[in-house]
Amino acid sequence: MRQIPTLSLFPVGFAKPAFFAAIVAAGFSWQALAQDAGDGVKNTAASCPAPKDHEAATRALFAKLQSAGSDAAAQGVSNQLWELWTDAPNEQAQALLDQGMSRRAVFDFLGALQALDRLVAYCPDYAEGYNQRAFVQYLRRDFSAALADLDRALALTPTHLGALSGKALSLYGLGRLEEAGQVLDEALALNPWLPERHLRAPGGPLAPRTEGAPLTGTGPEVEL
Repeated sequence: MRQIPTLSLFPVGFAKPAFFAAIVAAGFSWQALAQDAGDGVKNTAASCPAPKDHEAATRALFAKLQSAGSDAAAQGVSNQLWELWTDAPNEQAQALLDQGMSRRAVFDFLGALQALDRLVAYCPDYAEGYNQRAFVQYLRRDFSAALADLDRALALTPTHLGALSGKALSLYGLGRLEEAGQVLDEALALNPWLPERHLRAPGGPLAPRTEGAPLTGTGPEVEL
């Protein structure tokens, strides 16, 4: 099966060792915190803090991506961006995010969706909740659901590189190839080193077409 790269969409997993250690020391589990965040009367959307302001840091990292001299250098900068995007508003939100990502990593997509549903209900202004839920939907091949969440993530954080890449791949999965290429161009303008750039290269399924010639890609096959 042909595999569409997903590395730039979402992190494989950015565990927060200090965060988990603090929870264990306090006698709690991250599952318990996640349950509290989703079920407690106190933990409503109104009680979720505003997302942390990482705008200056992300601008600086995007500038570094433009001058990166290799794939390895660009990946190092991308990892720093993911650290910012996955920095949730508070401990309860972080627990839900980490739970969703951990469940996804072991292919428990239902468990991942349950955690991420609680996260977006609790923190509806936090883009990464929608972005991570979109990744789960993408892996389930529900490209329409993924696209809806990615649009919400991008409405909150228009320069979220992972969400832009994910939107391009979701459009590709839906057979909307011209739109997919246009969105991928937006992502490549932010990071020209994206692994997905080969899709836009000559001969690739999203290569710019010559006038009158149709795009010929058939959409991604997701290999798990």
